[in-house]
Amino acid sequence: MNWRDTVGLTWRQHRALGIAFVIAGALTLFFLGRTIVFYTYWATHREVPIEDWMTVGYIARSYDIDRSQLRGMLGLEADEPDRRTLARIADDRGVPVTTLIDEIEAAIARAKAEAS
Repeated sequence: MNWRDTVGLTWRQHRALGIAFVIAGALTLFFLGRTIVFYTYWATHREVPIEDWMTVGYIARSYDIDRSQLRGMLGLEADEPDRRTLARIADDRGVPVTTLIDEIEAAIARAKAEAS
């Protein structure tokens, strides 16, 4: 019996196991790739200049600050999930985006000073 006969016999007898193995391998590669992309992105996006399209969560991750602490310093609900951009938050408050960005930069400085 040669190797082709052995593979064919194994495939016929254990088809479900072979399919499960292929699916598990594909999922492993998918999540490995996703993890690599995630860590590569955040390694290069540390302390980027704050812009109006960003969310408070994005800024907190970029500047390595607790999101709820930053939200609290800005007078927002600390535990409430919020995906509004800075432009939207400034519009809701009726202030220019630059004023909100200045407020965030001051909050970041206070948070880093407290952490030191």
